[in-house]
Amino acid sequence: MAENTSTTGAAPEELSDNILITTVDSVYNLARSYSLWPMTFGLACCAIEFIVAGTARYDMSRFGMEVARPSPRQADLLIISGTVTKKMVVPIVRLYNQMAEPRYVISMGACATGGGPFKEGYNVVSGIDKFLPVDVYVPGCPPTPEALIHGFITLHKKFKTQSVRTV
Repeated sequence: MAENTSTTGAAPEELSDNILITTVDSVYNLARSYSLWPMTFGLACCAIEFIVAGTARYDMSRFGMEVARPSPRQADLLIISGTVTKKMVVPIVRLYNQMAEPRYVISMGACATGGGPFKEGYNVVSGIDKFLPVDVYVPGCPPTPEALIHGFITLHKKFKTQSVRTV
């Protein structure tokens, strides 16, 4: 009987070019990170920057999110941008609760993150993170499309640390 001299140790040498050894978590996270379906909740000028980020110059399709979903049941990423008022918190939380698991939230811009220049207003919420768990904060007033894309990359990095058992 011939001894296996394979350098991989896990597969015979003649099959080593045809076998990929990985984990279910790695495959699941890779597929999920490139199939995000965003639902935007644009309330001000930050929403314009999201639209710009969808143009060919910035190519959001490389992240698998070139089409914004109109319904929370079809989305797994909620992008909140603009000034959030106390009256708007209830519909935003309702939309978030209608999204299927796993679901993620990006707070885009100074207004959604901390109230922005309107934070002293009696009706302005000083940060959506008081009502929803925010995964990524995108700074700026308004944030540039590059900053939003950096937020997407940050979310992709978060996927690599998650397990199928915990999602």
